[in-house]
Amino acid sequence: MLDFVYYPVSAVLWFWHRVFGTVLGPDNGFAWALAVIFLVFTLRALLIKPFVGQIRSQLVMKKLKPQLEAVRKKHSGDRARQATETRKLQQENGFNPLMGCLPLLAQGPVFIGLLHVLRSFNRTGTGFGHLGMTAQENANTANYVFSAADVQSFLDARLFGAPISAAVNSSREVLEAFGPFGGVPSVWSIAFVAVPLMIVAAIATHLNSRASIARQDSTVGADQQTAIMNKLTLWVFPAGVLVGGPVLPVAVLLYWVSNNIWTYVQQHIVYRRIDREPVVVPEVTSVVTAPKPGAKPRRR
Repeated sequence: MLDFVYYPVSAVLWFWHRVFGTVLGPDNGFAWALAVIFLVFTLRALLIKPFVGQIRSQLVMKKLKPQLEAVRKKHSGDRARQATETRKLQQENGFNPLMGCLPLLAQGPVFIGLLHVLRSFNRTGTGFGHLGMTAQENANTANYVFSAADVQSFLDARLFGAPISAAVNSSREVLEAFGPFGGVPSVWSIAFVAVPLMIVAAIATHLNSRASIARQDSTVGADQQTAIMNKLTLWVFPAGVLVGGPVLPVAVLLYWVSNNIWTYVQQHIVYRRIDREPVVVPEVTSVVTAPKPGAKPRRR
């Protein structure tokens, strides 16, 4: 059903594995880990322009805030007119509400696609998302653009002793499928790699949230709903990484860490450059309304 996501994701992962596998060896765990990291970098590089557009739109809205407040007060009893005038003001100043959602919407399918492709390297488990294959069947079945030989290479790869498609809570069936390819890994060997990645991902999520909140307008931060959302992004979401981390494969945790690191660096660089540019917003001194029937025009 989502093959239109799975095939492109696996193709990009395949390409970067070929690049790093040529240097480090196709069965090297670091070659596979770097392939995942550069899959993230490829996506984020494609989203740089939308991200810059998102930041510019946010700055325009900040400049327009007094005028938007004037619209709300003038049409406080007419929600339809208020919405129309607000949209008109936004369009006149080049604000596009979709720009704020595009980077996040684009990353969501890639995250889901990566999770599915990684799980599909080991389809021996039973239950939701597993096919119940035997270890032999799994090792000889292709995974989207990856051949059966690539699947065996992935199963053989280890990152500090942990298969990168294994999670801390992986079932015994899943772990035993790695047996012919480097031995059955222990939960402790997986936790040795996964737990530090979970901690780094949680810290990076917190720092990104803190950086975003620091740039909020003081009046926006004082809003009760915004204050609640800020607390969620600062503390609950990072805690969620720690709580949900054990169910995520090591490679997905690598994705999460590298994605957060890219976000942290990118937003600091982009904000610094944009802050040096003047944001010109045409001045709107009044909101024009149609004259009442029979009313005489006022002379100035």
